[in-house]
Amino acid sequence: MPRTTTMTVRVSGALSEFVATNVGEDGAYENVSEYIRDLIRRDKERAEHEAFDRLKAELNRAFAAPEDTYKPLTAADVIARNRT
Repeated sequence: MPRTTTMTVRVSGALSEFVATNVGEDGAYENVSEYIRDLIRRDKERAEHEAFDRLKAELNRAFAAPEDTYKPLTAADVIARNRT
């Protein structure tokens, strides 16, 4: 079962005014909770995208290596290498 987290966030001044313009009748969100959930979802997507980009870059570097730098390995070689 998914866990629910309750948060209390205080904003004032310019941040409070900014939130107010995005919530309610004239805003894009019905309420502050909806707005915060959307911000968290977007931040999660950004973090996942960055992690994927790092993985792609690492794989691109690995596959760009010249063929003569590759060494044949057996499964036993890989297991032994990872034990140390």
